[in-house]
Amino acid sequence: MKRALVTGGSGSIGAAICRRLASCGHHVIIHANRHPERAALLADAIRAAGGSAEILVFDVRDADASRAALEQNLEQGPIQILVNNAGCHDDAPLAGMRAEQWHDVINTSLHGFFNVSQPLLLPMMATRWGRIITLSSVAAQLGNRGQANYAAAKAGLHGASKSLALELATRGITVNVIAPGIIESGMTEGIFDPETIKRMVPMKRAGTADEVAALAAYLVSDEAAYLTAQVIGLNGGMA
Repeated sequence: MKRALVTGGSGSIGAAICRRLASCGHHVIIHANRHPERAALLADAIRAAGGSAEILVFDVRDADASRAALEQNLEQGPIQILVNNAGCHDDAPLAGMRAEQWHDVINTSLHGFFNVSQPLLLPMMATRWGRIITLSSVAAQLGNRGQANYAAAKAGLHGASKSLALELATRGITVNVIAPGIIESGMTEGIFDPETIKRMVPMKRAGTADEVAALAAYLVSDEAAYLTAQVIGLNGGMA
């Protein structure tokens, strides 16, 4: 049983990934910050279904807090599967965007990637097996009005992940990015109406969190051992 950490595990997509990884036989560490009660309920549901799960609470924007929480958890053993899913958006046209809007989105997605990934790497490398997945967005590939901060943060994850993949390629560790399009989730609820989705998405529908989770499950499997340094669009044909 491998230990898998999913940041932002209490959100719609994160929860779906947690459930799928648990069903694959992994011990899931559900990270939360603002909603630990949701993470606790998810852990209870996973255990009730026969899976293995625990919760871990810290703010990915805080480097010291992240390292302290992770180092304490690593006392139980290395984390060999990491899903960097924590993120946020705070939209505004760049001309009217406040500095704190820019920095908060960058700090959560991009700095959070470093704050969580870096402490886990040496223990993971020692096992000579690992899977790192980072959730990005179609906005990083196509851009999106009002989301310069979000697109910048997610695009930065592409370069960071590709570079990390090269650094870890000889250690049995793969690093890939999933870049979803419009996915039915709490983050997109109320933003895209059905007609807008039909206009934007060639498949004429939003994706589901379970479809994201299915791809994540494949990427962490042994069958995906030769797949690394890739940005995989899951967007119904948008890009």
